[in-house]
Amino acid sequence: MIVVFVLGCAQPNSLSGPSSSPGHLAANSDLKVSNTDSDAVGSEDGIEEAGSEVNNGSSEKRDDADGNQGMLDSALELAEVSQEYWAAGDTDKALEALDQAYTLILQVEASADERLSQQKDDLRFMISKRVMEIYASRFRATNGNHNEIPLTLNQYVEREIKLFQTTERQFFLESYQRSGKYRPQITKAIRDAGLPEDLSWLPLIESGFKVRALSRARALGLWQFIPSTGYKFGLKRNAWVDERLDPEKATDAAIAYLKELHQIFGDWASVLAAYNCGEGRVLRVIRSQQINYLDNFWDLFERLPWETARYYPRFLATLHILKEPEKYGFKLETPDSPLPYEKIAMPKPVRLDALADRLGIADSVLLELNPELRQHATPVGGYLLRVPSGSAENVLASIDSLKEWTPPKRSYVYHRIRRGETLSTIAVRYRSSIRAIMEANNLSRSHFIRAGQRIKVPVKNGASDSV
Repeated sequence: MIVVFVLGCAQPNSLSGPSSSPGHLAANSDLKVSNTDSDAVGSEDGIEEAGSEVNNGSSEKRDDADGNQGMLDSALELAEVSQEYWAAGDTDKALEALDQAYTLILQVEASADERLSQQKDDLRFMISKRVMEIYASRFRATNGNHNEIPLTLNQYVEREIKLFQTTERQFFLESYQRSGKYRPQITKAIRDAGLPEDLSWLPLIESGFKVRALSRARALGLWQFIPSTGYKFGLKRNAWVDERLDPEKATDAAIAYLKELHQIFGDWASVLAAYNCGEGRVLRVIRSQQINYLDNFWDLFERLPWETARYYPRFLATLHILKEPEKYGFKLETPDSPLPYEKIAMPKPVRLDALADRLGIADSVLLELNPELRQHATPVGGYLLRVPSGSAENVLASIDSLKEWTPPKRSYVYHRIRRGETLSTIAVRYRSSIRAIMEANNLSRSHFIRAGQRIKVPVKNGASDSV
């Protein structure tokens, strides 16, 4: 299997999308398909005959140009052959033809010839794009097909199984127990999206099915989104809510991210590696190999960061144990059940503990149903609040009499920046946040600070004095 990633070359105007044919590219890029080998490479006799009219340097340049043009023509022929194989359903031969075409392109030296250089770039882009399309088409999830994640069992997977059987056994059992609260909703969403149902177990290795899990990299929630990725996929984060903690919305965002990654990589092994460490890191590893990618994730394995390299084998180990628990020495009890709920529109900010008191339930119930509420209160402007099933009528009857809650005003200290300090270290010192400091000082970028500058730091009660 090959996948060629080409960065830094613009998409040719002649290539309109997956349906564009190599012939169309040729017509618009001055590329022609040669029918004979003699057209592709100038003959020795031809060079000698021209010797009376041009000097040796000119003839050598023409020979080189003819040879380079011939290789480009042959590469285009192979691209057309690949298209025919793909149309016939033979993806292996289609990829083999593209591999040969790309090898020819790499031999072309066209730096001094603008026309050849453009043709080379156009062909590189077209072949790279076609390879990704073919590769993705072999593995792309389709509705009703939920079994594309192959259950590989090798030394790396066996090592992770052994860890779950021993030092991480308690983690596995507790995570499995918690999974019941969230997996029914996750499984349905994944199934509706046409993705493999096995992906519903991903939160076990991401967060242990702990909805408030926070990593050292500041990834948060069941699906462990960092703020920037969460924002990219529509998860709101402000003073009132952090939707990375919302099981429903975070699941929808994770599905969108996984689908995007699958369009890039085409196989679930590489997708999950990219989910863990970012697609950019995986693409850099692929490019650093300086070979035409891969039919096999394990070719990448030793070049990935250790945590990421473990990630996919760890996921496969989870699936093996869950499919055959007795074989691996596990007795899995019935997992926890989801807490049934209904949603009520809250028109004003209300403290959850005050509402829980009216309903005669522990406020921890409302906190568990609404973990995304950072202030333990419903936000300004209205909010769809999850409440226990059967309590909607009581909630509606209580809304008018519940006091509208106003968050306390934030207090501030002033800090003079010392050499070597960053907003991150300052935020930790005062138990504040980078975002809060930036907003308080109208900073557009976190690095726009300098030694000696005096800034305002929002703090909570008990923070140290100004310095």
